[in-house]
Amino acid sequence: MQRTHIRTADDEDLAALVAHLGQRDYFADRLARQAKNLGVLLSAWRGTRPIGDVYLWLEPAEEPEIRDRLPGIPLLTHLEVHRDHRDHGLGTALISAAERELAGRGHDRVALAVERTNDDVARFYDHRGFTEWPFGLVPCLTHPENGELRKVEICRILVKALS
Repeated sequence: MQRTHIRTADDEDLAALVAHLGQRDYFADRLARQAKNLGVLLSAWRGTRPIGDVYLWLEPAEEPEIRDRLPGIPLLTHLEVHRDHRDHGLGTALISAAERELAGRGHDRVALAVERTNDDVARFYDHRGFTEWPFGLVPCLTHPENGELRKVEICRILVKALS
Protein backbone atom coordinates (compact mmCIF):
# COMPACT_ATOMS: atom_id res chain seq x y z
CA MET A 1 0.00 0.00 0.00
CA GLN A 2 1.24 3.49 -0.85
CA ARG A 3 2.16 5.85 1.95
CA THR A 4 -0.15 8.80 2.65
CA HIS A 5 1.37 12.26 2.83
CA ILE A 6 -0.23 15.53 3.90
CA ARG A 7 0.77 18.85 2.39
CA THR A 8 -0.56 22.28 1.53
CA ALA A 9 -2.58 22.13 -1.68
CA ASP A 10 -1.79 24.53 -4.50
CA ASP A 11 -3.49 25.75 -7.67
CA GLU A 12 -2.06 22.87 -9.71
CA ASP A 13 -3.97 20.44 -7.43
CA LEU A 14 -7.42 21.81 -8.28
CA ALA A 15 -8.17 19.34 -11.08
CA ALA A 16 -7.18 16.32 -8.98
CA LEU A 17 -9.08 17.57 -5.92
CA VAL A 18 -12.23 18.03 -7.99
CA ALA A 19 -11.82 14.73 -9.85
CA HIS A 20 -11.50 12.71 -6.64
CA LEU A 21 -13.39 14.76 -4.05
CA GLY A 22 -15.80 16.90 -6.13
CA GLN A 23 -16.77 20.39 -4.93
CA ARG A 24 -15.15 22.54 -7.63
CA ASP A 25 -16.57 25.80 -6.24
CA TYR A 26 -15.39 25.00 -2.73
CA PHE A 27 -11.81 24.11 -3.66
CA ALA A 28 -11.47 27.03 -6.09
CA ASP A 29 -12.66 29.39 -3.35
CA ARG A 30 -10.32 27.98 -0.72
CA LEU A 31 -7.29 28.06 -3.02
CA ALA A 32 -8.11 31.69 -3.87
CA ARG A 33 -8.37 32.54 -0.15
CA GLN A 34 -5.10 30.73 0.49
CA ALA A 35 -3.40 32.81 -2.22
CA LYS A 36 -4.43 35.91 -0.21
CA ASN A 37 -3.02 34.38 3.02
CA LEU A 38 -6.54 34.03 4.45
CA GLY A 39 -6.27 30.30 5.07
CA VAL A 40 -4.46 27.06 4.40
CA LEU A 41 -5.85 24.10 2.47
CA LEU A 42 -4.16 20.93 3.68
CA SER A 43 -4.63 17.87 1.51
CA ALA A 44 -3.89 14.20 2.09
CA TRP A 45 -2.49 12.25 -0.85
CA ARG A 46 -1.92 8.61 -1.65
CA GLY A 47 0.34 8.65 -4.66
CA THR A 48 -1.12 11.17 -7.09
CA ARG A 49 -4.64 10.91 -5.69
CA PRO A 50 -6.07 13.29 -3.07
CA ILE A 51 -7.98 11.31 -0.43
CA GLY A 52 -8.81 13.96 2.15
CA ASP A 53 -8.52 17.59 3.14
CA VAL A 54 -9.06 20.17 5.84
CA TYR A 55 -9.16 23.95 5.56
CA LEU A 56 -7.71 26.30 8.16
CA TRP A 57 -9.77 29.50 8.17
CA LEU A 58 -7.43 32.30 9.28
CA GLU A 59 -9.64 35.31 8.57
CA PRO A 60 -12.25 36.60 11.05
CA ALA A 61 -15.13 34.16 11.49
CA GLU A 62 -18.24 34.88 9.42
CA GLU A 63 -20.48 34.20 12.40
CA PRO A 64 -20.61 37.21 14.75
CA GLU A 65 -20.86 35.02 17.87
CA ILE A 66 -17.59 33.26 17.01
CA ARG A 67 -15.89 36.42 15.78
CA ASP A 68 -16.79 38.28 19.01
CA ARG A 69 -15.99 35.51 21.49
CA LEU A 70 -12.94 34.00 19.76
CA PRO A 71 -11.22 36.93 18.04
CA GLY A 72 -8.11 35.90 16.15
CA ILE A 73 -8.73 32.18 16.74
CA PRO A 74 -8.41 30.14 13.52
CA LEU A 75 -11.16 27.72 12.54
CA LEU A 76 -10.65 24.15 11.43
CA THR A 77 -13.22 23.62 8.67
CA HIS A 78 -14.31 21.07 6.10
CA LEU A 79 -12.44 18.03 7.38
CA GLU A 80 -13.19 15.25 4.93
CA VAL A 81 -11.81 11.86 4.05
CA HIS A 82 -12.84 10.01 0.88
CA ARG A 83 -15.22 7.18 1.82
CA ASP A 84 -12.78 4.53 0.56
CA HIS A 85 -10.13 5.72 3.05
CA ARG A 86 -12.12 6.25 6.24
CA ASP A 87 -11.52 4.53 9.59
CA HIS A 88 -7.75 4.31 9.15
CA GLY A 89 -6.69 7.39 11.14
CA LEU A 90 -6.52 9.84 8.25
CA GLY A 91 -8.94 12.31 9.86
CA THR A 92 -6.80 12.32 12.99
CA ALA A 93 -3.66 12.76 10.89
CA LEU A 94 -5.21 15.76 9.10
CA ILE A 95 -6.20 17.33 12.43
CA SER A 96 -2.69 16.79 13.79
CA ALA A 97 -1.16 18.36 10.68
CA ALA A 98 -3.57 21.31 11.02
CA GLU A 99 -2.65 21.77 14.68
CA ARG A 100 1.08 21.72 13.87
CA GLU A 101 0.56 24.26 11.09
CA LEU A 102 -1.39 26.58 13.37
CA ALA A 103 1.05 26.24 16.28
CA GLY A 104 3.89 26.99 13.87
CA ARG A 105 2.08 30.19 12.93
CA GLY A 106 1.91 31.19 16.60
CA HIS A 107 -1.69 30.25 17.38
CA ASP A 108 -2.45 28.80 20.81
CA ARG A 109 -6.06 27.68 20.17
CA VAL A 110 -8.24 26.41 17.35
CA ALA A 111 -12.02 26.19 17.06
CA LEU A 112 -14.52 24.43 14.84
CA ALA A 113 -18.26 24.03 14.34
CA VAL A 114 -20.20 20.76 14.36
CA GLU A 115 -23.85 20.55 13.32
CA ARG A 116 -25.82 20.15 16.58
CA THR A 117 -27.30 16.71 15.83
CA ASN A 118 -24.03 15.20 14.58
CA ASP A 119 -23.10 13.40 17.80
CA ASP A 120 -20.64 11.01 16.11
CA VAL A 121 -18.53 13.87 14.79
CA ALA A 122 -18.73 15.71 18.11
CA ARG A 123 -17.43 12.56 19.86
CA PHE A 124 -14.65 12.26 17.27
CA TYR A 125 -13.43 15.76 18.17
CA ASP A 126 -13.98 15.23 21.89
CA HIS A 127 -11.60 12.25 21.75
CA ARG A 128 -9.03 14.57 20.17
CA GLY A 129 -9.14 17.14 22.97
CA PHE A 130 -11.80 19.57 21.75
CA THR A 131 -14.36 20.85 24.26
CA GLU A 132 -17.66 22.61 23.70
CA TRP A 133 -17.64 26.29 24.49
CA PRO A 134 -20.04 27.59 27.19
CA PHE A 135 -21.94 30.08 24.99
CA GLY A 136 -24.51 27.76 23.40
CA LEU A 137 -25.38 26.97 19.81
CA VAL A 138 -24.54 29.21 16.84
CA PRO A 139 -26.16 29.54 13.40
CA CYS A 140 -23.37 28.75 10.92
CA LEU A 141 -23.32 29.30 7.17
CA THR A 142 -22.51 26.46 4.78
CA HIS A 143 -20.46 26.90 1.61
CA PRO A 144 -22.64 26.97 -1.52
CA GLU A 145 -21.95 24.53 -4.33
CA ASN A 146 -23.19 24.56 -7.93
CA GLY A 147 -24.96 27.89 -7.57
CA GLU A 148 -27.11 26.88 -4.61
CA LEU A 149 -27.80 29.34 -1.83
CA ARG A 150 -25.89 29.23 1.44
CA LYS A 151 -27.71 27.29 4.14
CA VAL A 152 -27.74 27.83 7.87
CA GLU A 153 -26.89 24.97 10.20
CA ILE A 154 -27.23 25.24 13.97
CA CYS A 155 -23.84 24.26 15.37
CA ARG A 156 -21.95 23.42 18.52
CA ILE A 157 -18.66 25.31 18.78
CA LEU A 158 -15.68 23.25 19.95
CA VAL A 159 -12.33 24.70 21.03
CA LYS A 160 -8.93 23.17 21.70
CA ALA A 161 -5.76 24.58 23.21
CA LEU A 162 -2.71 23.87 21.06
CA SER A 163 0.39 22.72 22.91
